[in-house]
Amino acid sequence: METEANLITLSLELNGQPHRCDIEPGSSLADCLRDSLRMTSVHLGCEHGVCGACNVIVDGKVVRSCLTLAAGCEGSAVTTLEGLADAPAQAMKQAFRRHHALQCGFCTPGMMVTACAMQAEAAEWCQRSEDEVRSHLAGNVCRCTGYQGIVAAVREGLAAVTDSVPEVTA
Repeated sequence: METEANLITLSLELNGQPHRCDIEPGSSLADCLRDSLRMTSVHLGCEHGVCGACNVIVDGKVVRSCLTLAAGCEGSAVTTLEGLADAPAQAMKQAFRRHHALQCGFCTPGMMVTACAMQAEAAEWCQRSEDEVRSHLAGNVCRCTGYQGIVAAVREGLAAVTDSVPEVTA
């Protein structure tokens, strides 16, 4: 005998817009975003928090949406790749194209979310070495590119942001 699941209503800000949806209490944020809110850039790879394909930004922090309970995001601001439309994000997207950092595209949304979150701290990150950028991106798995293009694109995208930020002098 089937019983109707007890659903809860989740309210959050998704890519700058208020949204409400009914979800099962144990739903992951990834499932909520993909199934209820149709954010198809959120890819489910390993579903163990290892590959980074499901990365989104919740209240300014990059999280693995496959490991994040949707109910825990009540009232939160969530940004997916679809919501990354400002000038810095566009510069990062263009850098990914220029450096051929998007081969099959499966890892790209999570990689781009991580890279764009780094842009919020661009002044700190643009001074980092290639090895430090690689280390920060280590939680994002790509099976196609070998990371050369991705690292070059991220460094270029970070530099583009700091070039437009005026230096503060004391």
